[in-house]
Amino acid sequence: MWERAGQTFERTLGDYFRERLDGCADALEPRPEEDTLWYVGATLARLGDSRQLFSYEEGQLRLRPLALLYKDAHEASADHERCLILRQLGDQALFIGALFPELYARKGFQQDYFVGMGGGAYDYLADNAASHRHVFAELAERFSSFLDLISQACARRGSNHVEDVLALYRQWCATGDEQLADQLVMMGISLDGNEQVH
Repeated sequence: MWERAGQTFERTLGDYFRERLDGCADALEPRPEEDTLWYVGATLARLGDSRQLFSYEEGQLRLRPLALLYKDAHEASADHERCLILRQLGDQALFIGALFPELYARKGFQQDYFVGMGGGAYDYLADNAASHRHVFAELAERFSSFLDLISQACARRGSNHVEDVLALYRQWCATGDEQLADQLVMMGISLDGNEQVH
């Protein structure tokens, strides 16, 4: 929580990411639309929850490969289902392509793979989604730039590196430790009614 002119504000994990993205967005020309920055910040917060990123398959939590998500979308019988799967594909490509490029590069996946998969998914959504078409259009057109923006926004700066914040948040969710809660609050993260990250 923080105060400005007698008003009290609470910051969620999504707010934290949007603030970081907003601080780096001026480096892009043209500057990304506010709706798109909001969407990306919310996506980072949502996928920070392992229940949203991983799926339960064959008795284990696994990260479904982008190629299999593409196959699922191709085989979907209804357009609504196809859009849901492609949104998951685009969001996942954006998240892992920006935050874990070295891990996937060791497996032979370069940035162009994430750009092709994620950009293609968002391109379809720009024409077919029920809402946020302008957001998906910008993400499709500038996918590579958004990978760089997310990477820069989440780069280590003192003790507030995104991975550190998520790890601290997960630990607090698992233990309820008051000292961890105090550390998160000092970073400006609201713990009241906040989406849980596991």
